[in-house]
Amino acid sequence: MNYLAHLHLGGQRPAQLLGSLYGDFVKGPLAGRFAPELEASIRLHRRIDVFTDQHPVVRHALQRFAPGQRRYAGIVLDVFFDHCLARDWPRHAAMPLPVFTDQVYRVLAAEPDLPERLALIAPRMAAQDWLGSYRDYAVVEMALQGIARRLSRPAGLFEAMQQLPGLYEPLSADFEAFYPLLRAFAQAALADDGETGVITGASTGSAPNNAS
Repeated sequence: MNYLAHLHLGGQRPAQLLGSLYGDFVKGPLAGRFAPELEASIRLHRRIDVFTDQHPVVRHALQRFAPGQRRYAGIVLDVFFDHCLARDWPRHAAMPLPVFTDQVYRVLAAEPDLPERLALIAPRMAAQDWLGSYRDYAVVEMALQGIARRLSRPAGLFEAMQQLPGLYEPLSADFEAFYPLLRAFAQAALADDGETGVITGASTGSAPNNAS
């Protein structure tokens, strides 16, 4: 999963929002590197990634891409699933998306000691509303193009991107089938850690029947 989904799933307090993002920027052992709540959120981020990578619905979604493109299909799917979440936000969250994203940006702006790479992109993330803009499909293409520029061999990612328009509907259905399951996993993980609040922005109602 990508930034928006991790933030949506990882808890509502500032340290949880930070940890939900830090998971993409902090590698290696955690013990003692950060405050306990922040480390717990980074660990949850990693657990969400493992759950996602191993889930049959996600593996089936990856199989929709041509065999030679599956090495890069995971990158495409992460970004596309954030698009699905932003596009259909009211189905998955009670808090309006602009309110949620503003909360995240304020938490980032108030933190003086962000990981180096996150510190570099956080001002642009807020100024350009990266999180909210994912609801526009054109932004998916722009985000993937940005990722491709950081790859030593971007051709494979571009080839996978070219398949995305034709896979838009089936991959959207895969997201709707998978995301309620992922939310349930994250909520259970938060409960195991002693959390009693709802996941940030998440609706407390039941998932739509066609998404279960």
